[in-house]
Amino acid sequence: MVALEQPREPIASTGASLDIDNVSHAFDLDGSLLRVLDSVSLKVEPGEFVALLGPSGCGKSTLLRLIAGLEPPRSGALRENGEPITGPHPSRVVVFQDPTLFPWRTVWNNVALGPEAQGSLKRQRERVDATIGLVGLTQFAKAYPHQLSGGMAQRVALARALVNDPAVMILDEPLGKLDSLTRLTMQSELVSLWRSKGFTAILVTHDVEEALFLSTRVVVFSERPARVKADFKVDLPYPRHRGDPRLAELRRESLALLGLAASW
Repeated sequence: MVALEQPREPIASTGASLDIDNVSHAFDLDGSLLRVLDSVSLKVEPGEFVALLGPSGCGKSTLLRLIAGLEPPRSGALRENGEPITGPHPSRVVVFQDPTLFPWRTVWNNVALGPEAQGSLKRQRERVDATIGLVGLTQFAKAYPHQLSGGMAQRVALARALVNDPAVMILDEPLGKLDSLTRLTMQSELVSLWRSKGFTAILVTHDVEEALFLSTRVVVFSERPARVKADFKVDLPYPRHRGDPRLAELRRESLALLGLAASW
């Protein structure tokens, strides 16, 4: 996998701000409401990398769907750069847990979907090639999704998002299906791309170390219906080192917030 050069300093942000104002949400299950978010308020500055942690099923991924504009909240408001989020927009690109690739398109053509839709594919072909190389799939550019492993398919989905140069990157466990070594490498690649491009990133992960390694800020949620339990800055410079004592300290604190203090 080709490594991106780590910039010494992040460029000026090209990302968008996000405002999540007193958002609550629930699902209608056979006539009864299942509450998943309870009065969640967050303000994300342009270019921040925010990781969301919390118990499984508490509502983190639901919040990502609301930010993406895939459905409206039951109450409250979400805004991008001060404008209401009322539906999907090209400035917000989503990578979900499942790759959702088009089975009739090759890896290259799946990654090229964004530039193709924007009418810029002719001048973006080298960018498509470079992005496929970034996720280590150059030799599989002509392969179809059924010829890929689950982890490889997820890397295609990540490349498909990265090639669009988004203002907001919405990441729902994007590395969860990768093998451990590839996952560590891709964490570094994500940081490098974020620092060089300046987009705003919102990540859901169950991996506390991943959250701390990638993000500038971590938000910890309660059990469902999710409320903000803690919100703290990750006060470590980039590039980060996994053996940093401060990283270990933040990991212990985060696990305690998640009810796992006895494990450390």
